[in-house]
Amino acid sequence: MNPHLPHGHHGVESSLSVMPFLGTFLLLLLLVLVALYLWHQGKLPLPKLGSHRSPEDEAKQILAERFARGDITSDEFLERSSILNWTPGTDPLPSKPRKNRRF
Repeated sequence: MNPHLPHGHHGVESSLSVMPFLGTFLLLLLLVLVALYLWHQGKLPLPKLGSHRSPEDEAKQILAERFARGDITSDEFLERSSILNWTPGTDPLPSKPRKNRRF
């Protein structure tokens, strides 16, 4: 022990060196909690992990594309969408999965 330093000086010095890491950790924790809250409220949509979609989503996408190209009539489109329990215009059309890009 150094006789020129008051007792406990080493403890204060070591706790001060931890402060930047503790502050960074608390900031990251706060950001994660805010993101989880927004996601839970539905205000932060997170992309689905993976690129797999349900067969129903695929069928809706194909049906919408065929109608847009003029391959089927509006009556056929509405009939087939009702079979899928899909109400176009009120239920969003699932987006196509994006391929992973590397920069």
